[in-house]
Amino acid sequence: MRKLIFWSHLTVGLMVALVVLMLSLTGLLLTYEAQITRWAQTPAVSEVGTERLSADELAGIAAIETGGRATALRFAKDPDAPVAVQVGRNSTLFLDPFTGDLLPEQGAGVAAFFSTVEHLHRWFALSGDGRDLGRAVTGAANLGFLFLLASGLYLWWPRAWKWRMVRMNLWFRKGLPSSKARDYNWHHVFGFWALVPLLAIAVSGVVISYPWASDLVFRLYGEEPVQLRRRAGAGQGASDAVAEVSGLDLALLQASANIPEWQRMEVALPLAEKIRVTVDSGTGRQPTKQVTLTMDARDGAVLERSEFSDRSAGQQARIFLRFLHTGEIFGLLGQTLAGLAAAFALVMTYTGAALSYRRLIQPLLRRRRSRQTG
Repeated sequence: MRKLIFWSHLTVGLMVALVVLMLSLTGLLLTYEAQITRWAQTPAVSEVGTERLSADELAGIAAIETGGRATALRFAKDPDAPVAVQVGRNSTLFLDPFTGDLLPEQGAGVAAFFSTVEHLHRWFALSGDGRDLGRAVTGAANLGFLFLLASGLYLWWPRAWKWRMVRMNLWFRKGLPSSKARDYNWHHVFGFWALVPLLAIAVSGVVISYPWASDLVFRLYGEEPVQLRRRAGAGQGASDAVAEVSGLDLALLQASANIPEWQRMEVALPLAEKIRVTVDSGTGRQPTKQVTLTMDARDGAVLERSEFSDRSAGQQARIFLRFLHTGEIFGLLGQTLAGLAAAFALVMTYTGAALSYRRLIQPLLRRRRSRQTG
């Protein structure tokens, strides 16, 4: 049995090695994508220290500057930070909160870099119909990697649980006689310490890659599968982009009082009699730390409060798995662990390939040289 699993492990590893190498490298590069992009794209304001414009005035300016296409305003807790204006799903502009001026765009190169890396990670940077092929390849490689983790744990498991035997595969050994012994040691050590985060990444990756796996999450909770979509702003056209509402500042104050640990607030546009404010007390990528408040524009009263826990169990599990894949569900610590796991996977891919080369290719080369010299 052990022999069968070993050769299956080796064969699958060779089949998916290059794709896993790409996924690990791009995953590592994307570790702090949200924080780096936000830092690079956020311009400095010019009138720090003067009186800020009201939130209502900034909403009106955003509607005018975007021709009514603004879908959301995002306010940071830092009073000197610019106000972000979301236009559709993929475009963000910034307003000076003291003057209302549209700030110059920056960080376009950083955003383009991460966009390219993400598309490479998901679809091999293919477009159009080619994305289906790219998604199929990365999905199959993810399934293969999940098998490698499971079979690798079986092969790592000591036949006799003696501390001397276990310790050999838990930490790096010194004075190893050859590079083969070093690669063997590294493959086992990195595999052991990265096993849990890599299992989380691989399982969640399968759920993201395959509709049947995503549907299975819902069915495990006795629910009918639903298609989860990104939340979009309410406003899409210019005809009704500016509504005569003047309670946004009061609504933001009430939202701040309700959730004092907030870090950023996003207001859906265009404004209406009911104002929808999404309050984020995490990194911006932690759905468990986001609360949506529906508020009366006249007096800021909270009419409805929606949290992550209000979703069905199946939806919570599916969203959790989405952000578990990047570690973002646990904030910076989770992102760091996911990044380290991706780096460990790079080492495991290299050492696994090197060990396979020595086992399969080197003997053939030796026999060939012996025949030539004989």
